[in-house]
Amino acid sequence: MSLKTVLSELNQLESSGVVGRFAIGGAVGALHYLPVASTEDVDVFVTFNPETGNSLTPLAPIYEYLTRRGAVRKDGHLVIGSWPVQFLPASGPLLEEAIAEALDLDVEGEHTRIFSAEHLAAIALNTGRAKDKARLLQMLEAKALDLQRFKSIVARHALVPQWERFAAQFPEAM
Repeated sequence: MSLKTVLSELNQLESSGVVGRFAIGGAVGALHYLPVASTEDVDVFVTFNPETGNSLTPLAPIYEYLTRRGAVRKDGHLVIGSWPVQFLPASGPLLEEAIAEALDLDVEGEHTRIFSAEHLAAIALNTGRAKDKARLLQMLEAKALDLQRFKSIVARHALVPQWERFAAQFPEAM
């Protein structure tokens, strides 16, 4: 499945001013660092321009803009092309930093941003679900992380206790 249509629409969304900045996280973001994994959707994290970010429903302008352009609502996602896309507000300092420091890439001829491997790992550590722990393990085993940078992010965002528990659970990955 091609991401080109999704990326094109995301770039239009940003250039139109509906969102301030976006970056791709989750499994699709991790594809840049890890072997192909199965995923059902694209997780897009967004910041908002001051004039669109004060709403009680901050994602409403995104849904309105993209449905006018042909996206279809389905099961809490917007389907763009053939990809279900989930929009997530950058809530909190870790996600805001991940978006600000996201890598600029060209994918299929479209500009996009994805979270750094270290931010993806810190977010996975923070979320703590089984699939997130599995992704963090994959990143460690693949040596996809700059451990010094990762540990700096972990410390900066008060995730040291979670990291210590994870490291104790999976000492073979360290």
